[in-house]
Amino acid sequence: MAKLTESMTNVLEGDSMDQDVESPVAIHQPKLPKQARDDLPRHVSRDRTKRKIQRYVRKDGKCNVHHGNVRETYRYLTDIFTTLVDLKWRFNLLIFVMVYTVTWLFFGMIWWLIAYIRGDMDHIEDPSWTPCVTNLNGFVSAFLFSIETETTIGYGYRVITDKCPEGIILLLIQSVLGSIVNAFMVGCMFVKISQPKKRAETLVFSTHAVISMRDGKLCLMFRVGDLRNSHIVEASIRAKLIKSKQTSEGEFIPLNQTDINVGYYTGDDRLFLVSPLIISHEINQQSPFWEISKAQLPKEELEIVVILEGMVEATGMTCQARSSYITSEILWGYRFTPVLTLEDGFYEVDYNSFHETYETSTPSLSAKELAELASRAELPLSWSVSSKLNQHAELETEEEEKNLEEQTERNGDVANLESESKV
Repeated sequence: MAKLTESMTNVLEGDSMDQDVESPVAIHQPKLPKQARDDLPRHVSRDRTKRKIQRYVRKDGKCNVHHGNVRETYRYLTDIFTTLVDLKWRFNLLIFVMVYTVTWLFFGMIWWLIAYIRGDMDHIEDPSWTPCVTNLNGFVSAFLFSIETETTIGYGYRVITDKCPEGIILLLIQSVLGSIVNAFMVGCMFVKISQPKKRAETLVFSTHAVISMRDGKLCLMFRVGDLRNSHIVEASIRAKLIKSKQTSEGEFIPLNQTDINVGYYTGDDRLFLVSPLIISHEINQQSPFWEISKAQLPKEELEIVVILEGMVEATGMTCQARSSYITSEILWGYRFTPVLTLEDGFYEVDYNSFHETYETSTPSLSAKELAELASRAELPLSWSVSSKLNQHAELETEEEEKNLEEQTERNGDVANLESESKV
């Protein structure tokens, strides 16, 4: 059995080395100053630094992907509302102030032009002259009137008269456009403020994932929890394996995504997240970890992305929290420390132990090797010659006994017939 395990491990190591050689993706080693290179420990080899895994999703849930060479930038303007919501706060506030300031200045300029063309500026002191807007004597007063009109302040000092039809039309246009600008900008700010991104800050994942036995089966587990008293409604969990692969035709697929079953068919992926829960993935034949052993795991270049989704109870908006685990963050032969204790009339969660694990006895073989061992243990390995002869002899004796019984029955029938004939 030891030879079988050693041979399978060597085959797996050979496959991983072949994949590393054939992989066209090269991870460039960062350029370090000479002093930093000299300070590196000597026992760390160059191959070790080259095999450093680049995260696809960071621990805080942000995707480590940058979009470059996007030429069709006009697509961002077709969905201007989402573009404004996705901007950072400093740019969003700048656009908010600039939009209102530009509209006020634009309509203030038009009000001043109307007054200038009609000659209101030349008859400021003339009481018999009816201006378009009373008490409008320059650009500054026109700008203030524009602000009062669009914000519906209405101080009452500057008022439009009925002798200015062009002013009435401009008043209608500014009122309608002002309402549209208010709806757009206030709606944009409201959506940005009420975004559930910050709600995901209180949804925590364990810093490590563990692999150990559960109910006689090898399982991959990680823990999730919610720090708030307001719960996540209809919470669900899913997991993805991010690993580059090469098809049988030679096609290289970088960062291929494979589903990891965390209870989809049994309903265990739908969570009642009141207290921290341990999410378990059974490593079976459909699992991507079916042939991975403890010795093979550190050599794999993979990443597990976990996604927790649900609706915020207070706002009803969908919230998503993400995290990831690389091979160095997967502990083989460990379990999570319990955090839930029963107190006087309530349950208490100790979040100081949320990330803690403890070592447990776990076989270092892969799930495939464990299944093969279990199937061999159920059947005898070989049949001895003596057992086969004994079985054959038992069958012969049973046949002879049956033949004797049949002969005795026949003799008895013949004797009965002879006695009846004599009578």
